[in-house]
Amino acid sequence: MGTPEKSIDVSVGADAVWAVLADGWLYPLWVVGATHMRAVDDDWPAVGSRLHHSVGVWPLQLSDTTTVLDVAPGRMLTLQAKAWPAGSARVVIRLEPTPEGCRIHMAEEAERGVGWLVPSFVQAPGILLRNTEALSRLRDVAEHRHHR
Repeated sequence: MGTPEKSIDVSVGADAVWAVLADGWLYPLWVVGATHMRAVDDDWPAVGSRLHHSVGVWPLQLSDTTTVLDVAPGRMLTLQAKAWPAGSARVVIRLEPTPEGCRIHMAEEAERGVGWLVPSFVQAPGILLRNTEALSRLRDVAEHRHHR
């Protein structure tokens, strides 16, 4: 992927982070913009499974889906995140073990819709800011759940 990647170190192992990623109902806790879960496919996060969520703030919420494109349980998750009418983005999350816990890597690029028309160098700063916040939230959820 030729997109900017953001990383964060966490004090828990990849298994603790994966537990958060594998629980689709937790998606709005760490994904910036996701505000409401409507449903999670029973086989989440298997390839082809979907999260049914809303983005935006009430009453201006849009219902959409996020689909698993590829998965290596405990190590990697590739998602197609839709946000009509903006389009969709491919998001790759990789977990890398470290001596202190693990490092979470996140890369994202627009695939379809209006976002796809915007040059990468224009998109990059906003994507990096959003993914910095998403990774911080993901770290907080994983560490809190693990240390409980």
